Amino acid sequence: MQFYRIKKISFVWIFSFIHLIGFAQFTEQDTLRGSIGIGRQHWDVVHYDITVTPNIEIKTISGKNIITLIDSGIQFIQIDLQQPMELDSVFFDEQPCTFKRNGNVFWVEVGINKQSKNNIKKLTCYFHGKPREAVNPPWDGGWIWKKDEFDNPFISVACQGLGASVWYPCKDVQSDEPENGCKLTIIVPDSLVGVGNGRLIEQKKIDKDLMAFTWQVKSPINNYNIVPYIGKYKHFSEVYKGLKGPLNMDYWVLEKHFDKAKRQFIDATRMMKAFEYWFGPYPFYQDGYKLVEAPHLGMEHQSAIAYGNKFTNGYLGNDLSNTGWGLKWDFIIVHESGHEWFANNITSKDIADMWIHESFTNYSETLFTEYYYGKNAANTYVQGLRNTIENDKPIIGKYGVNNEGSGDMYNKGGNMIHTIRQVINNDKKIREILIGLNKAFYHKTVTTKEIENYISKNAGFDFSKIFDQYLRTIEIPVLEYYFDSNQLHYRFSHTLSNFNMPVKYKFDAHSKYKWLTVSNEWQQIKVENISAYNFMVDPNFYIKVKEVPAFHF
Repeated sequence: MQFYRIKKISFVWIFSFIHLIGFAQFTEQDTLRGSIGIGRQHWDVVHYDITVTPNIEIKTISGKNIITLIDSGIQFIQIDLQQPMELDSVFFDEQPCTFKRNGNVFWVEVGINKQSKNNIKKLTCYFHGKPREAVNPPWDGGWIWKKDEFDNPFISVACQGLGASVWYPCKDVQSDEPENGCKLTIIVPDSLVGVGNGRLIEQKKIDKDLMAFTWQVKSPINNYNIVPYIGKYKHFSEVYKGLKGPLNMDYWVLEKHFDKAKRQFIDATRMMKAFEYWFGPYPFYQDGYKLVEAPHLGMEHQSAIAYGNKFTNGYLGNDLSNTGWGLKWDFIIVHESGHEWFANNITSKDIADMWIHESFTNYSETLFTEYYYGKNAANTYVQGLRNTIENDKPIIGKYGVNNEGSGDMYNKGGNMIHTIRQVINNDKKIREILIGLNKAFYHKTVTTKEIENYISKNAGFDFSKIFDQYLRTIEIPVLEYYFDSNQLHYRFSHTLSNFNMPVKYKFDAHSKYKWLTVSNEWQQIKVENISAYNFMVDPNFYIKVKEVPAFHF
């Protein structure tokens, strides 16, 4: 066989370079996983065509991934495939390639061919192995090998954060989605059904006891969203009349749960109606919408939402807000489907910016509650979520090393958006911004700054300091005040310098709120009959309020 050789760049040099650029508190592997290094440059993923055959008895898989890509002058390629999975062989436009392993990465030599610039190429990767098994999915991810109540195999994958390379070879970074989508062929015993993302385009027998199910997604898709579901599934469907016309809504559940699902899944159309109102059209009409019963709690797998909430309202029957409103609807249907707009339509380039996924989707729960139960119910719900905020570390993680920030990106992030909504003080404008985000960044990957700038520009208010405060620090603004000589004195403490934010206040429960712009500097306003007043701030602002003694200053 003839192999391409890289003339100017050696593998030793590559490893040395990556070691030098790594962050001190992170490993070389973290840098490889989270950054756009040498082996991820000069090529762009266009399409994945994945075939996977699981051996259920011994919990192994084998398959191939045909990666269609645009070659803009590549010399070698970084292919991600986590240990203990093995890469068997690689072909670049049908030519065999040499490759070398470095931890969870394979360096594939494809040579130098200047004639190939900007041409469409195919990189075919064959793989096999025993993928990491999930311990506590979806939080501790990997392959999930379970059985249903009748001892039938019940299998899937959950790998957000951990990465799709835990089971198939790919360019495992969120900033490069396959813009033409993917195909996923699942080969399983003919007593089972394989369900994947998008639409079923082929089902055929390939052996006396094996069936191949091929699913197709035409839209861009996150790597971690591409997953197989395997089980004794039964199917039902409906057509929803949405903003862009008829939308196929399909449901795949275990046979025993069919009747429960038909009752519980009414929340799917309720969700679609509410979220198309708040966020604009469902982003994947051409791929349809599915709920698929999964052997874990749930995940936002694009056009194939994983559902494991036991057909109950709330979060496994509990209300995370402790207000009662969270028991009015099925948490997994609402939350995970909200990700179709924020995470799947709008995707952060770096996992450090995962708040874009989780904060907006957390707030989608509040907006769903408001759509059906009113603003007071929604306000009560979002305020109730504050009881789990820890303020342990910043919401934004470290860039370039596959590091997500604090879990506060959920409830604290949702309350940040709710606070921004109060400042804007115009529900029509809020809805326009949410719809506008999904239109401006339709099927795109983004940075935090792009989202921040869009909101500030379209709101007509500079929210940069507010974003900095809530996303990049662990301090919650404290509105300090005191009365002195018919004056109300007030300021923010525990904030970044030059922080300022308007808030609503009043002096008794029966009066209307007024506006007060508060900064780091002490300010004052004149008030009458101070002894009769009780200073109150609208609780929809996620801040702390503290009366301090006047003599302290």
